[in-house]
Amino acid sequence: MLVECFLSDHFLSLSLYSRAIKTNQDLLPETPWTNIFYDDFWGTLLTHSGSHKSYRPLCTLSFRLNHAVGGLEPWGYHLVNVVLHGAVTGLFTSLARLLLGGGLWSLLAGLLFASHPIHTEAVAGVVGRADEGAALFFLLSLLCYIRHCRLRGRAGSWRLVAWFLGSLGCAACSMLWKELGVTVLAVSALYDVCVFHRLKLRQIVVKNAHLLLNVFLLAAWGFFLLACRFYWMGNKPPNFSNSDNPAADSPSLITRTLTFFYLPAVNFWLLLCPDTLSFDWSMDAVPLIRSLADWRNFHTVVFYSGLLLLAWFGLWTHRTFFTEHSELVNEENFYFLPVILNTSWGNLGNVLKSQGKMEGAEQAYRNALYYRSNMADMLYNLGLLLQESNKFSEALHYYKLAIGSRPTLASYLNTGIILMNQGRLDEAKRTFLTCADIPDENLKDPHAHKSSVTSCLYNLGKLLHEQGHQEYESDVFKQLQHPPKPLITPCAYIRLNKLTEAEFWYRESLRAKPDHIPAHLTYGKLLAMTGQKTEAERYFLKAIQLDPTKGNCYMHYGQFLLEESRLLEAAEMAKTAARLDSGEFDVVFNAAHMLRQASLNEAAEKYYGQAASLRPNYPAALMNLGAILHLNGKLQEAEANYLRALQLKPDDAITQSNLRKLWNIMEKQGLRTTSP
Repeated sequence: MLVECFLSDHFLSLSLYSRAIKTNQDLLPETPWTNIFYDDFWGTLLTHSGSHKSYRPLCTLSFRLNHAVGGLEPWGYHLVNVVLHGAVTGLFTSLARLLLGGGLWSLLAGLLFASHPIHTEAVAGVVGRADEGAALFFLLSLLCYIRHCRLRGRAGSWRLVAWFLGSLGCAACSMLWKELGVTVLAVSALYDVCVFHRLKLRQIVVKNAHLLLNVFLLAAWGFFLLACRFYWMGNKPPNFSNSDNPAADSPSLITRTLTFFYLPAVNFWLLLCPDTLSFDWSMDAVPLIRSLADWRNFHTVVFYSGLLLLAWFGLWTHRTFFTEHSELVNEENFYFLPVILNTSWGNLGNVLKSQGKMEGAEQAYRNALYYRSNMADMLYNLGLLLQESNKFSEALHYYKLAIGSRPTLASYLNTGIILMNQGRLDEAKRTFLTCADIPDENLKDPHAHKSSVTSCLYNLGKLLHEQGHQEYESDVFKQLQHPPKPLITPCAYIRLNKLTEAEFWYRESLRAKPDHIPAHLTYGKLLAMTGQKTEAERYFLKAIQLDPTKGNCYMHYGQFLLEESRLLEAAEMAKTAARLDSGEFDVVFNAAHMLRQASLNEAAEKYYGQAASLRPNYPAALMNLGAILHLNGKLQEAEANYLRALQLKPDDAITQSNLRKLWNIMEKQGLRTTSP
């Protein structure tokens, strides 16, 4: 008897925060920690053409430490964010004391920094830790440089060098938390020139060789860090799609120019009046400025006029108002300065969906699409929600729109599965093959794409096998025999009864992707089939440990326990599986089978009924419900379900036989039947 290898992946979901933490393989203990220094913030190889190029290894390392201590429990991540914010506030207050002097003003500056609403984005959002860590080392670097300046002429050269090197080292660490951290070198140079020496513009080039040397060294270090950064990411800039950064992608020079000049004015206004905040600014949250007639250009003119006025006072007179307060403005912007913009409706839909408010989430997604109908991610998210609500035809419509808007979007898997379940097998084959032919270059999430390709090819192989096209099936599986896509090959060997080869490829699969749950489950089945029962159970339990919320894992473990005659344990696994995946027909239906085999007929009746309600026109569900009602003595209900099953499949011999036996019993008991 062949091992059942079809283990459908759960539908994919698009979430920026999931990619940074929940699905980032760099956080897992089995992943070498050194991978952090070769991958971007989302766990994609930095030199990959689809990488976001956000290189923040120190932030990712902090997430890995959080994961090692408490897994994915959110309180630990939030606690670290709060602690970091407290540390940054303390350092900022120290900086304010140096610039403003002790007393009330420095205290007020520290309190304002600690409680400013704009910091909610960085502290409450877990991935905002990148801003906090960058700000921490930004301030440490600046404070070290201030200490270096104040020791000139009063300390030995080794102390001066130590503080200066400390400033450079902290600047590098700030950049490794978030890219903007490197700007501390420019702020340090401005402090030296404008605050410490209080030089006018005309004095800078003619006075103080030591000052010029320091400024040169700061600039050289900054250039070195940026050059290393560019080399490390493969000497290529990142590729952003239109939805990521619509301003940069606009074909109009005037639109790009006006919009980018306007964004700093928006950020500065939010420092003064933070009336609108968001945990993820991207897409079209700030509409593009497309003409000079847009009234928002007036804000831009006012902002830059004020900025030039302050610069004039700071550089051409001895007044230091701007130079003292520019530090505060710079640090506030550290927490805020966004690179990407986003819609409010899409974020609201994600939040409502996570809270189980499906109707509200659906309306939010539709509102987002009302304002921009070609948002591929939003089309996909709406399709996913509709599929989870069993609205398959409508879900298919939105999946196809998403693919039309962005042909590389990883929605082919869900599209193919729906087509396959609807019996549109030729369309399903074409969909799976199209997904397999898409290269992973220039994709934002190549890991998700590879996983989608793997699942598409496996479903294609299964479909061909069921249609009897073994020769084509073998060709499909051969495409997956070499890393990094070996996860499906073992099933082909099992079908050919080459169990040794299958076992080898399962080990290779788990070595390439140690968190792949279907590989654990199917390898466990293979081990059980070859008599390695203890090892098999270990892999089933490992699958459950990887995702305790997936009912499918409990179902397969329960089947193993049932085969081992551990009936009560199997029954508990069946109930847990059906409870966790109560909307998944296959899980509920198999759970009912297991309970029936364990002679727990009352519980089996409950889940057969639940399965029949999920697929009311599926003859096998109705026949099995009729059979368990028959066994439980509920004869008239059993008859009704048998008859309904025969209406859908009139030539089913088992149902016909069961119905005749039922009628014999009913006649002996004097019950009315519908027999001819």
